[in-house]
Amino acid sequence: MAFTMPTFATRLFRPFTSSARLGITADTAGGSASTVIPEGAEKATIAAGCFWGVEHMYRKHFGSKGLYDARVGYTGGDLSNPSYRAVCSGQTGHAEALQLHYDPTQITYRQIIEFFYRIHDPTSPNRQGPDVGPQYRSAIYYHGAEQEAVAREVTRQADEQWYKGGVATEVAPAGRWWDAEDYHQQYLHHNPSGYECPTHFLRAFPPLQ
Repeated sequence: MAFTMPTFATRLFRPFTSSARLGITADTAGGSASTVIPEGAEKATIAAGCFWGVEHMYRKHFGSKGLYDARVGYTGGDLSNPSYRAVCSGQTGHAEALQLHYDPTQITYRQIIEFFYRIHDPTSPNRQGPDVGPQYRSAIYYHGAEQEAVAREVTRQADEQWYKGGVATEVAPAGRWWDAEDYHQQYLHHNPSGYECPTHFLRAFPPLQ
């Protein structure tokens, strides 16, 4: 049986190159070649630290509730076609991020953003747990004015009611998106003992008012 390092050391020693990327795109449908995104689907882009755990939690929670696809990748930076190695340097400006495509008749954008604030620590700028650097920042990248309004409202409510004024989440327009390398996609599904940031867990907060 192959040995899998269960701690953040996994991130330090995981390969910087592996199989070819799937669909390195500039904010396109974002799915793999086998994923068909139906007409009418909506898109959400968020960043909450190491994208392995973020993707895993969204798939687990929303997978049977109208989630069409979830892709990990890079956004918010200046370098075109960034590699994982480049993003890990902290010099490209990118965040490790998650892009979701979902059925808006089954999932609301507000549900996606409330879940975002339940599953990570938005109070620590440029880090999540042992993962430190601007690539691990907390961010919501909105697609359009309606998403911006919801993102800012939920951020204000979560800041006041759940985090007592400590939220440091960036709320900004969505920019160019690049899919991460193939081996990052559904990483924890393929590597169940792989690293998951200790800040990634579902918090039992009361409903926002």
